[in-house]
Amino acid sequence: MPFSPHDQANHPVSLYAATKKANELMAHSYSHLYGIPTTGLRFFTVYGPWGRPDMALFKFTKAIINNQPIDIYNHGEMKRDFTYVEDIVEGVTRIADVIPTAQQDWKVSTGTPADSSAPYKVL
Repeated sequence: MPFSPHDQANHPVSLYAATKKANELMAHSYSHLYGIPTTGLRFFTVYGPWGRPDMALFKFTKAIINNQPIDIYNHGEMKRDFTYVEDIVEGVTRIADVIPTAQQDWKVSTGTPADSSAPYKVL
C-alpha cells in the first residue's frame, strides 16, 4: 500500500479527492450532531462484468489485444488496489444488517474528526 490508513488526508490532491473528504466530514458531523453512528464504505477500482470501459483494467486488456503500448505513469511506481465487483456486493450485503456502534475509546475533545480513523466502528 502506498500509504497508511492512519496518514492524514487534509490536503486532497484533486477536486475528486476533496469531494470524498467532504463526504466523510459531513457524515461525521451528522453523526456527531444527531448521535447516529455511521459506517462509510469506499470502493477502490472495482472491476468485473458491466465495468466501466475507461478503467485501467479494461484499457490494459484492450491495449494487449490490439498489440498497443500501455501507458505507465509515475515511472511505474504507482500502486493501485483492485476489487472484484462480487466482493464489493458481498461486503455491502454483510454490513447492511450490522448496526454501527459508537467507538467507546474515541474522545471528541482530543481533536478533529481526522484524528480518528473510525469514530464509529462496526462490531
